[in-house]
Amino acid sequence: MLNIAIRAARNAGDLIQRSAQSVGQLTINKKSHNDFVTEIDRMAEQEIIQIIKYAYPDHSIIAEESGEHKGNDYTWVIDPLDGTTNFLHGYPQYAVSIALKNKGKTEVGVIYDPLRDELFTAEKGRGAMLNNRRIRVGKQTDLSTALIGTGFPFKHPQHLDAYLGMFKTLTPTTAGIRRAGSAALDLAYLATGRLDGFWEIGLKEWDMAAGILLVQEAGGVVTDFSFNEQYVKSGNIIAGNLKMHQAIYQAINPFVSDQLK
Repeated sequence: MLNIAIRAARNAGDLIQRSAQSVGQLTINKKSHNDFVTEIDRMAEQEIIQIIKYAYPDHSIIAEESGEHKGNDYTWVIDPLDGTTNFLHGYPQYAVSIALKNKGKTEVGVIYDPLRDELFTAEKGRGAMLNNRRIRVGKQTDLSTALIGTGFPFKHPQHLDAYLGMFKTLTPTTAGIRRAGSAALDLAYLATGRLDGFWEIGLKEWDMAAGILLVQEAGGVVTDFSFNEQYVKSGNIIAGNLKMHQAIYQAINPFVSDQLK
């Protein structure tokens, strides 16, 4: 199943990169404010689904663009192009994200960055890898020397004040905060120690399913804002090694309303 996910991610990534030089000719639709979809998103998703369905015709699928395809207890969670806005602007931060769940538990996660040819993979209980090299979350324990990733809640303006409170608290107490525009890659970077922590409001399951498994298999901790594992339901996550996770949680907790729990 991991090999199928890798093949699907690489094929989709190749398709995306072949299209990168002709972005101006793409058909672009607006799903909502600051949320775009292109024909490349749809083509990459169909490529992934076709590969999965050929190998496992009875499996279920949850995909960002085409929605839910019902099947058995195995469910593939697909984001064919995480960072579409970056892709449209030629900003080099986007990826393919594919996860596989069995009865609600994620067993396989793959994130592929076609620009850098970086393949992040994880299997439940077997660790996390970057291009077949074992990876671990960083050992940083002090916020003052930590590099933290985040994402603005542009789809949820009602939470912007709370988010800005979190941002204002963390900015002067860290070595830096990065908002690159692809939650999947942010989590992959956390799993390999390029980032020390991460938090975001309002993610979808396909944004984070593979990345969460990567972080966990790399020795990290992922929870929602209530220190539970309801991040798929809430869309809100905190991630890092144990001490960094706790430090971020303590910093943002004063701004977590009941709506964010």
